[in-house]
Amino acid sequence: MCGIVGIVGSENLNQELYDGLTVLQHRGQDAAGIVTYDNDRVYQCKGNGLVRDVFQESQMQRLQGEMGIAHVRYPTAGSSSSAEAQPFYVNSPYGLCLSHNGNLVNAEKLKQELYVDDRRHINTNSDSEILLNVLAHELLRCGRLQLSHEDIFNAVKGVHKRCQGAYAVVVMICGVGILAFRDPHGIRPLVYGVKDTPSGKQYMLASESVALDTQGYELISDVKPGEAVLVDRDKQLHHQQCAEQSTYAPCIFEYVYFARPDSVLENVYVQKARMRMGLALARKILSEWPHHDIDVVIPIPDTSRTAALEIAHVLGVKYREGFIKNRYIGRTFIMPGQTQRKKSVRQKLNPIKLEYKDKNVLLVDDSIVRGTTSKEIVQMARDAGAKKVYLASASPPVRYQNVYGIDMPAAAELIAHGKDISQICAEIGADKLFYQELEDLFWSVQKGNEELTQFEASVFTGEYITGIDDNYLQSLEEIRNDASKVQQTDDYTSVDVINNVK
Repeated sequence: MCGIVGIVGSENLNQELYDGLTVLQHRGQDAAGIVTYDNDRVYQCKGNGLVRDVFQESQMQRLQGEMGIAHVRYPTAGSSSSAEAQPFYVNSPYGLCLSHNGNLVNAEKLKQELYVDDRRHINTNSDSEILLNVLAHELLRCGRLQLSHEDIFNAVKGVHKRCQGAYAVVVMICGVGILAFRDPHGIRPLVYGVKDTPSGKQYMLASESVALDTQGYELISDVKPGEAVLVDRDKQLHHQQCAEQSTYAPCIFEYVYFARPDSVLENVYVQKARMRMGLALARKILSEWPHHDIDVVIPIPDTSRTAALEIAHVLGVKYREGFIKNRYIGRTFIMPGQTQRKKSVRQKLNPIKLEYKDKNVLLVDDSIVRGTTSKEIVQMARDAGAKKVYLASASPPVRYQNVYGIDMPAAAELIAHGKDISQICAEIGADKLFYQELEDLFWSVQKGNEELTQFEASVFTGEYITGIDDNYLQSLEEIRNDASKVQQTDDYTSVDVINNVK
């Protein structure tokens, strides 16, 4: 999972690109990068770390230009090298810079094709570099010095025919403008908006609407599945459907966990969707356990707060904040090794004991992935004095690995894989365990936009909307298991921040 930004305007945009990344920092804390275009030259700064750490004042001053793109990277298996920080750049043809959110499931096949047929060398292990080179080769087919809008849209059509998987992309084409497009299923989010400035209209494209809101842009629309949107240097907006077949199937996990609650994705307010998740889950708890003995509902911060408030209201019990979160600890389900993961949970959350003492507590989380965090938190609640500890998940059991850009563990390391609810409950150590029904999760999002009739929900169902083969899943198992991640961590014991402004 990553965050992407692109802006075309009439003034220096380095600060807006930086601010856009800080708003999207929740989508990736591993690396960040900005590329701008000014007077026929490309300027870039990128490296490992948080946005505030990668960009220094001297470098920001040199990132001049009225057009630029930016990226924050979420750490995935095998991507600890700063060489894989985005945006990526190729000089031929035209000069292209790309920021990508998602994952190609046919990357190895494409890499071979690029080398054998297209005579292109791939310098990293990133599928984003592969996607950039596919686009570059498709643009090269037009054979013209000056690109037309139709040339660019035809190139995107070629990308859709060759690339399989999830991709939301912003591309800066030097001297032309910024191109944005999504895969034919619209798995990863991408929106665009406009604002009036003293020097004219300015356009922004970003992973989430909140990046537009905070900088005064008016949301125009989501980039539709298979659609390409081009903002040229004259600030003219062009768009065209470039996929032969498209279906609206956004990733349901965006609404459960990744997106900020103040974002609007596919015309659905994320906050309202999470409220409905809490409402549906509360109704399920009441239907299964009408004479419950729950004294208090406590969210496991942060994403589950909205759902927990609704649950407490429907159940007619108190809502309390029972954990204080250390915001300087990263997300735990992607950390390599169980020892490191368990340690980080205790560092990340600390219970307020008076909220637990002698009470029957319902803890609410947005999802349960490995179960390591949940098991530790249940024990923390008991240690704080709770009589009974119940646990509720605002999403269904996560039983299968994700292949579309979320670095979830190998399937065998998911606590729900191959287990029923009673077995999961026993392993976590809770007195009762409640999961959201998949139909109720779909309803929670569809209620905001009835045009959404399908979702990418493979982590719950094991059904991959783009189709994949067993060999691909096996290869993911090998690089995503804990032993592999520990080895990768050892391989990158020294992490350098590369700030190369040219």
